Amino acid sequence: MPRAIPALSLAQWYVISLRPLGLHAGVRRAAAKFGARTFALSTLAIEPLAAAAALKKALSCPIVIVTSPNAARHASTQHPLTCRRGQHWYAVGPGTAAALRRHGIRDVIIPEQGVDSDALLALPALAKMTGLEVGLITAPGGRGQLAKVLAERGAKVRIAEVYRRVSLTPPPHRLRALATLPERTALLVSSGEALANLWRSLSKSQRAGLIARPCVASSRRLDAQLHVLGFRQRALAADARPDSLLAALAEHPAKRRFR
Repeated sequence: MPRAIPALSLAQWYVISLRPLGLHAGVRRAAAKFGARTFALSTLAIEPLAAAAALKKALSCPIVIVTSPNAARHASTQHPLTCRRGQHWYAVGPGTAAALRRHGIRDVIIPEQGVDSDALLALPALAKMTGLEVGLITAPGGRGQLAKVLAERGAKVRIAEVYRRVSLTPPPHRLRALATLPERTALLVSSGEALANLWRSLSKSQRAGLIARPCVASSRRLDAQLHVLGFRQRALAADARPDSLLAALAEHPAKRRFR
């Protein structure tokens, strides 16, 4: 039997995936469900960081916060993930929570609205942290918002950096191919760093071509970043999971002008 395609189809569409090198499979699967094809363009690579001692301390805290699926995956390769009695695990969004469940943490708390550190920090349970130890499993770089605010609220933050993001410059032939994609092509954005790296790699004419396309952001913060760059046809996904990004594009009225 032919593969079923959702009622909101993206047949004859391309989506540009900025996922890190070697991590485009989830986008490809989601795109295929909607009948779309994927153009992979990595501007980041993920490298593991040895963090045995720091990770052990972070995992012993009564509160453990994990910032991304990559953090969950690379932590699990260095230490078994188990939820101790009385321990509470938090994730910035459902994608990270799903990764933690795959690696043994069944009960994970996520924000009800929003999928970033600001949404997590808005949870009432994290409002008063005086005297509490918090394990933060993450990567170096980024805004550092979680560690900063939690410390300001009185927490003792134990940081375990289990991977790092390495910037990549897309090869010229991939950037030339990017410019030749059909009109029905949309950019998927779930990382501000990946987007910034791509933007720096583009010429003025290439930037103009890209911002003429629809785009989908996984958070309001990223949507604001796209607005500043000049993208006008923007959709906001529920979270950073590939299915959510594709669904937001399929539902977005802006894509109709390309039909």
